[in-house]
Amino acid sequence: MAYIGSQPRLGNFQACDAITTSATATFNLLVGGVAIFPQSAQHCLVSLNGVLQAPISSYTISGSTIIFASALTTDDSIDFITILGDTLDLGTPSDGTVATTKIAANAVTGAKLNTDIISAQTALAAEPADTDEFLVSDAGVLKRIDYSLIKGGGSMNLISTTTVSSGTSTVDITGMDSTYKNYKIILTNLHPATDNVSLNCRFIIGGSAQTGAYYNYVNHVIQHAGTVTHVLNSSGDATSAKLIHSSQGNANVENMSGEITIFNPSETTFAKMLQADISYMNTSAASSYNINTTYYTNGTAAMTGIQFLMSSGNIDNAIFKLYGIS
Repeated sequence: MAYIGSQPRLGNFQACDAITTSATATFNLLVGGVAIFPQSAQHCLVSLNGVLQAPISSYTISGSTIIFASALTTDDSIDFITILGDTLDLGTPSDGTVATTKIAANAVTGAKLNTDIISAQTALAAEPADTDEFLVSDAGVLKRIDYSLIKGGGSMNLISTTTVSSGTSTVDITGMDSTYKNYKIILTNLHPATDNVSLNCRFIIGGSAQTGAYYNYVNHVIQHAGTVTHVLNSSGDATSAKLIHSSQGNANVENMSGEITIFNPSETTFAKMLQADISYMNTSAASSYNINTTYYTNGTAAMTGIQFLMSSGNIDNAIFKLYGIS
C-alpha cells in the first residue's frame, strides 16, 4: 500500500519491567528480568508521573541503565519505559519468514553448522544407487557427482555365504540372475567325509539340479609329487562334472580351495559353461592344481545356480561365497 510521507520502519519494541522508585537517579532496565540495552536515549519513551520525558535533558541512557537528570523519590512513579529499538532492527523474525534471497552470500559458515550434521542423518545400509550423489570440490568449487561415475568397474560383490560344518550330501548355491553378467564362487577348505573321491557339480536350471547325462568336461592337472604331470582328461555325457581330476583324500590335512567362474548364466542363446581353478592337498600326491572347463549340453535355458557333491559320500566342511562380477 502507499504511504504519505516516509514509510514506517520496523523496530523491536519492548516494554521494560515495572520500576520501583527510590532516592536515586539511576535505574536498571530489564525486560523479563533480562538486561536490555537501548541504542540511545532517543530510542526510549519514558513517562514519569504521567508526563513524557525529553531524552537527554530529562534522562540519559548508559548501557542497560536509565539516568534521570535529578534523583527521584519514593513518591515519584515511573509509569512506563518503552524501548523503540534500532529502526533497522527487525527483532526476532517469525518462523518461516526468512527467504533464501535474504541470506547474504558466504554468510553461513562452518562454525554455524552443528557437528552432527552428518552423523545424525540416516546411514545407507547398502551400496549407493547409481543416481545417488556425492559432493566434491572441483578446484575449490563445490559440485555434485553421481555414484555411477566414481564407483569403478570389475568389482566383486558378495551375494551369499554358505558354510558346511557337518555331513552334507549336496550343497546348492543359487541366486544367479541377470543382475550380473558373470558370477564367481570362492571355495574354501572343502573336506570330504570319504576317502579317494572327486568333487563334482551339476547345473541348476529351472529350479532343479540337472542329473541327466548332460555334461562334458576337460581337466588339465599339474601335480607336485617329485615330478610334474600334465593330464588331459575328457569326458562326455556324464551325469555330473568333475571339478578335480585326481581323487581327494579325507585325512585331516587334506582339503581343497579355489574359485569357479560362471559365464553369463542368464542368457538363453548359448550353452552354459564354467571354469574351475582349484588347488587341493592329497597326502599321497602332495599338492595339485586343477584347471577344469565344464559344458552343459542339454539346451540353452538360463542357469540359476550350481549344485556341489562328492563322487561318493558327504561334504563335511566347506565355505562357499557367491559373488556377482560388475
